[in-house]
Amino acid sequence: MSTAAEGADAAGGTSEGGDRPLVAVLDYGIGNLRSAEKALQRVGADARLTSDPGLIADAAGVVLPGVGAFGRCVEALHHSGLAELARDTAMSGRPFLGICVGMQLLYERSEEAPAIAGLGVLPGTVRLLPPSVKRPQMQWNVLRRTDAPSQMLDGLDDPVWVYFVHSYAAVPGPDTVATCDYGTDVVAAVERQNLWATQFHPEKSAGMGLAILGRFVEQCARQHAGSS
Repeated sequence: MSTAAEGADAAGGTSEGGDRPLVAVLDYGIGNLRSAEKALQRVGADARLTSDPGLIADAAGVVLPGVGAFGRCVEALHHSGLAELARDTAMSGRPFLGICVGMQLLYERSEEAPAIAGLGVLPGTVRLLPPSVKRPQMQWNVLRRTDAPSQMLDGLDDPVWVYFVHSYAAVPGPDTVATCDYGTDVVAAVERQNLWATQFHPEKSAGMGLAILGRFVEQCARQHAGSS
């Protein structure tokens, strides 16, 4: 597998004066979003934490992180003026990655805040983890791949251990490429062409997480090269 930096080199460059693909990490004022930015920089991206619509429009790829409560994140996203841009970008075919609550925001609703609508990019409602397990799931867990093809995961050596921190999770559907066992079949990753999302935190998942982020950066570089 090529490295993210090699993928960026092959793209011919997207950032000003550089050869790394420009990746916009949406800054909508919640939690610590810089850990995702720094991890993406480590694997070869010109990653920038930003709320600038122009920079986001110019980026080769977009990342929507999220920590905390679903409702608060939705409200913050709308307050920042980035909700519509995030939804449109996620549906545009441009590389897009949702992380943790950022993944949950892509769904229609969450039981955590039933009156507040999500972005509606993916169908369904995010559900509370079952009462038989400790909530939140705050641990390393192993991914169980589905039969769906996945650019995100194909070729990674099993077992793929990644780090989770969450109390709510999506219900498995046709876009699910990996689950984990935590009292039930918990959706761990979804993929729909260039739309990727993970319930786990790749930026906190050591080598496997960096490998997944590196693949996203390579996807951004390839997409930019193809559109140039």
